[in-house]
Amino acid sequence: MTTPISFSFVGRAVVMAFLGALVAADVVAASGDGSRAAIAAARSDALGDVYLLGPGDQISVEVFNVPEYSGEQQVLANGTINLPAVGQLTVAGLTVAQAEQAIAEIYQAKVRYPRITLSLLVPRPLRVAISGEIHRPGVYTLPVNELGQFPTLVDAIQLAGGLTQAANTQRVRVQRNGVNGQVRDVFSDLSALIGQGDLGQNIALRDGDSIAITQADAIDLQTSSQIAVSNLATDAEEAISVVVVGEVFRPGTYNYASRPTSSQSVTVGDTSSNTVQQPGRLTVTRALRLAGGIKPMADLRRVEVKRRTRAGDSRTIALDLWQLVAAGESGQDMVLQMGDTIVVPTAVAASPEQVGLLTATNLSPDTITINVVGEVERPGAVAVAANTTLNQAVLAAGGLNRRARQRVELIRLNPNGTVTQRAIDMDLSQGLNPQENPIMQHNDIVVVDPSATAQLSDGLSTLLSPFLQILPINFNGWNGL
Repeated sequence: MTTPISFSFVGRAVVMAFLGALVAADVVAASGDGSRAAIAAARSDALGDVYLLGPGDQISVEVFNVPEYSGEQQVLANGTINLPAVGQLTVAGLTVAQAEQAIAEIYQAKVRYPRITLSLLVPRPLRVAISGEIHRPGVYTLPVNELGQFPTLVDAIQLAGGLTQAANTQRVRVQRNGVNGQVRDVFSDLSALIGQGDLGQNIALRDGDSIAITQADAIDLQTSSQIAVSNLATDAEEAISVVVVGEVFRPGTYNYASRPTSSQSVTVGDTSSNTVQQPGRLTVTRALRLAGGIKPMADLRRVEVKRRTRAGDSRTIALDLWQLVAAGESGQDMVLQMGDTIVVPTAVAASPEQVGLLTATNLSPDTITINVVGEVERPGAVAVAANTTLNQAVLAAGGLNRRARQRVELIRLNPNGTVTQRAIDMDLSQGLNPQENPIMQHNDIVVVDPSATAQLSDGLSTLLSPFLQILPINFNGWNGL
């Protein structure tokens, strides 16, 4: 049996009490007393109990002591119901109390002192609009559950794909058609719901509500993280695309999805590529590792994330990843969303200690390739750790042979396309030093020339080689005489 939602005289009294609370809240606001949270709660309660009838509602009309006029009705597509003995009556846009009064008035010609009780048996599905900083803005239909509970603001946000991290969660507006065609606004502080569990901010929706989620004036790490870890965020398993530029080894566009078995693909421009699939959401540090890791001269103190809002504006979030690697400040590792761009600038000045610490972190690549040529035991390409120094690179190639000169040449291809070359006197007892024992970079070339003695020996061998090939024959001839 369907349990009716009854709005009789007692129901009207409750509605009036809530409307009185709304007026009282407005008076308190005008006088400057009371908290904004209490006022918002009072407004939410008052608006939440106003329900306007519309096509699709199933109702029960009871005329006291006249059972032949009583029965169940469904509001038709034109907003009317068919009443016995009197015909059609328009109830769309009326509250239950107003519909009771309208039915009583139309039955006055048939019944002396009619007493009408109208109950809402099955509310119609709600059509609501949601716009702004939401993943999929648009119009959605939400059903009322079997217990007669109306869908809420959170239900609508989740159905629309979740909030973007640029959303202003402290002031979400729900615009509602009220009594007599009046339009009212009620505001929800979703940050209180997420952070403090304030269920009063989860407003019950009504048919025709319009939800507007504005963009935040400034995007901060705390709010962004708060949204990202809540169930109001976008689907963690949906593939996203981000761009990484600056001091990384492989700058470019990267596609990511946390669903391990995902077969999604992300289209970027005119190309389509498979997504990288890992557990968990994509963060800044994960994106940097996808881009091959940071270079030794990356400035982690000035990393930026550029984000587009739904309005088309670009917002910049400043990150200090040095606090992450030096002090373990994990709050700097923000969660990314579709379309983010990470910019890693070049450090103007970095101490050897900072470079050494930077290249030892997991933000740097596991290995880099160094080319060591000349007078070493195993010349050629050598794979070494990212924090390898010049001395360690030469030792990885087997070390200097007996013909080697202690002064080596370091050739480096710069990001701007230029090439630098400098001579360095090797000292195996030297620690990390940017001048005498620098940190190696990917694709560096170390040239170990022969010593002066080796060069003289090579010159004499080249000069005397023809004679050395002839003299033994002559000596053999003299010996035969």
